[in-house]
Amino acid sequence: MNQAMRRIYVVLVGLLLASGAMQFYFAAVGAFTKPQTEDSFALHTLNGRMIFPILAILATIAAALAKAPGKLIGLTILPLGLGIVQVLIIVLGNVIGGATEQRTTPLALAILGLHAMNGMIIMGVIGNVMRQARTHLTAADAVTASATTAKAATASSAR
Repeated sequence: MNQAMRRIYVVLVGLLLASGAMQFYFAAVGAFTKPQTEDSFALHTLNGRMIFPILAILATIAAALAKAPGKLIGLTILPLGLGIVQVLIIVLGNVIGGATEQRTTPLALAILGLHAMNGMIIMGVIGNVMRQARTHLTAADAVTASATTAKAATASSAR
């Protein structure tokens, strides 16, 4: 069961990584859509507000059930927190920077540019989580393999 949960954890982190990568693609689709409409960023918004958070929560639950180290469980939920920061960056850019639907200001652009930077940080965190999740899985595979080999050796020497 625990080995299966570790595999599920790796798969969920892989899906989270794919969802994060798709955010950049969906943002580009929205940015290059002509003419710009309210729906230009619909896929980016849907993925960022629904799919990505659900995957982050499921991956964190899987990490806990896979008995991952506490630090790795915390790192797995971190992209969700950084996703919340993504929304705050947009709100701050609009409120503090004075951006509106019709125009932006240099201050708003400086703040809103942090949205892309934070997105890259999110991807780096997820990449690190994936590396550690795979290490957690392969370490368990090695322990299982050695236990199987030891049982086989004990059984053959008992004959």
